[in-house]
Amino acid sequence: MTTHSEKRVLAHKPEQLFDLVADVQRYPEFLPWCVAARIRSKTQKMLVADLIIGFQMFRESFTSYVKMDREALLIEVEYAEGPFKYLTNKWQFIEHEEGCVIDFYVDFEFKSRLLQTVIESLFTEAVRRMVRAFELRADSLYRGQLTAPGSSASQHG
Repeated sequence: MTTHSEKRVLAHKPEQLFDLVADVQRYPEFLPWCVAARIRSKTQKMLVADLIIGFQMFRESFTSYVKMDREALLIEVEYAEGPFKYLTNKWQFIEHEEGCVIDFYVDFEFKSRLLQTVIESLFTEAVRRMVRAFELRADSLYRGQLTAPGSSASQHG
């Protein structure tokens, strides 16, 4: 079992960050180790996505169900098929006076002991890099667009 949870305040609107995480097909553009993404099906509340993750000599493909609750600003990922015994992932976006609190959680285990051992040794740093990649992507897409209450850097547009 490999688990990580993290809360972080970002100077972006919760809706912007929700949209960024929900835009799975764009992950290969900015997410470390994400080689490819394909959306099998999509509705307003759910999508089925295939991701290919590559790291050194490893390349694995997996499918997941991504449940998107825009009202609650919650994204939950459930594993469908691939190299994991299980995978759960949750993103909650909470309004904050400085923008948004991201509450991120991931828990998984690979079927392969070798892959699990390799990932466990790198896991904490890998997850930090992935969360940071989302943060940098948000900064590049939404710079100057924060309109949180009390923000002196607010712009309209």
